[in-house]
Amino acid sequence: MPKYNFFKKIILMILMMLIPIVGLYFYSNQTTTDVLKSELNKSNESQLTFFQSQVNMNFDLLSILPNQLIHDPDISSFRDIYLNEPYLNLDAITLVKRIQEKLSLQQSSLNWKSELFIYSPSLSRVVSLNDVKSYNDADLKQMISPGWQVTPQGEGNEETFQFSMFTVSPYSAFLDPQDANLIIEIRFNSRSLEEMLDKFKSDGRRDPFYYRKDLGVIYNHTSDRNLVAQLIQELEESDLQQDRVHRRVELSGESYMVNIVLSETTGWYLIDYMPLSEIMHPIEQSNLLFYIAIGALLLMSSVSSYMLYAQVQVPMMKLVHSFQLLKNGDYSVRMVPRGNSEFSFVFTRFNSMVAQIQELFEKVYLEKIHVREARLKQLQSQINPHFFYNCFSFISSMAKLKNYHAVVAMSQNLSNYYRYTTRQEREVVPLTEEIAFVTNYLEIQKMRMSRLDYSVDLPPEMLKQLDIPSLIIQPLVENAVIHGIESNAGPGLVRITGQMDEQGITLIVEDNGKGMKERELLSLQYKLTRPVEGEMGYGLWNIQQRMQLRYGEGSGLTLCDSELGGLKAILFWKFV
Repeated sequence: MPKYNFFKKIILMILMMLIPIVGLYFYSNQTTTDVLKSELNKSNESQLTFFQSQVNMNFDLLSILPNQLIHDPDISSFRDIYLNEPYLNLDAITLVKRIQEKLSLQQSSLNWKSELFIYSPSLSRVVSLNDVKSYNDADLKQMISPGWQVTPQGEGNEETFQFSMFTVSPYSAFLDPQDANLIIEIRFNSRSLEEMLDKFKSDGRRDPFYYRKDLGVIYNHTSDRNLVAQLIQELEESDLQQDRVHRRVELSGESYMVNIVLSETTGWYLIDYMPLSEIMHPIEQSNLLFYIAIGALLLMSSVSSYMLYAQVQVPMMKLVHSFQLLKNGDYSVRMVPRGNSEFSFVFTRFNSMVAQIQELFEKVYLEKIHVREARLKQLQSQINPHFFYNCFSFISSMAKLKNYHAVVAMSQNLSNYYRYTTRQEREVVPLTEEIAFVTNYLEIQKMRMSRLDYSVDLPPEMLKQLDIPSLIIQPLVENAVIHGIESNAGPGLVRITGQMDEQGITLIVEDNGKGMKERELLSLQYKLTRPVEGEMGYGLWNIQQRMQLRYGEGSGLTLCDSELGGLKAILFWKFV
């Protein structure tokens, strides 16, 4: 009976905690939804207004341009030219060229692709960027009126609109076009507006478009035209006389939040719409998951409260105690499974885990060794000679000169060189083989550079007893030849020396080349300890990594100035 009372108390306490949580969540959710809708409307309206202001600014810039041009001296003088012949004279042609250059400059400075036309009633000609031709004076003067004029072009999905504006001199000629002595027209196509709508949409808008009842719609390139048509039909039934409107519209069972901003400059409405389901779906999903979680939590709490002590707490305490023994290093600890519960499975797995820990430690240790060896092979395989094409170029040149001795010598040395690099499967090789390989390389370079000389001075005990990682000396010799001697005029010398003592083994490769500045040398030595960078080659870095991986800390490559005048590379490692 006491257990049952304890169970009821726990259930009652859970209900007392859950009811306020559910109430607060419901109130918070409603408040959040209302605020979200309000703020989203404000944000959409603000962004539409800003976009509309950008479009209006472009219209204003375009409308100002003809007024500026009409006061230009060359363009002003264009209205006063009269010809007695049907063809332009040299002075008129020169003036036209200057005007066209100014038109080109003005058009290129605009954000939108537009066209400028200058009409001269005295000449009965119109000047554009690329042409000078006659025009129909009567047709033109019928078109002249203040403000922006819009003309539909094309049909169906290809329909566009041409925007144009006229400026006349004198300004009073708008009332009587016959008095005009100079007319400037600026035109642009609605595709410029489509491109701005596309960019606006890519910034996170839904499907913005422009609408004017007496003209039509300017779509972005990915508009859903059927949905836009339904939306326009719904909006035409309401009042669109306000400058800014936001409302909710029902279309085909779907609710849309619509924001509308009117352009006072052009009279076009900028309209954007967003399905409310996209806004509310995450909130509805969150609500559903929350209520499901509350129900599941209540159910599980009821069951868990009853079984907590008997089925969980006691086994958990045993498990914690066993883990504590395991932490202290007692691998003899075992747990006795009882029944067929989850804890019986855990106890069985715990016993199996303890029995396998030692074996696992050994396997991890072996895997580390294998990874270490694989890393060594990877670093070793990255070293490739850089003079392959130079050798064949030398052979080709000597063959043309019929110097067969040089061809044979180069071929033999090159054959020995690549036999060693391509068939090298051992991780370590005798020092004598590595030195023979390096000698082949130096002989090849000596054939290419007759001024190169080298010396190898190693103690006999090193040559007889020492095994070293393969391809560990050649990169150092190669750097000495290419970066030290080849780029420096005068005789070159590469010297290889070494010694063995109680402290360890030292191999030295030095040259009399151009060497390195102290700052560059310190920088290079620092890079050898860092991960390889894009601008640094693999050669020296690989040697450093291979030495440390094989022989441990304290071993590796050190660079310093050589007594010969060039650079000294020192390989050092302790006896293993």
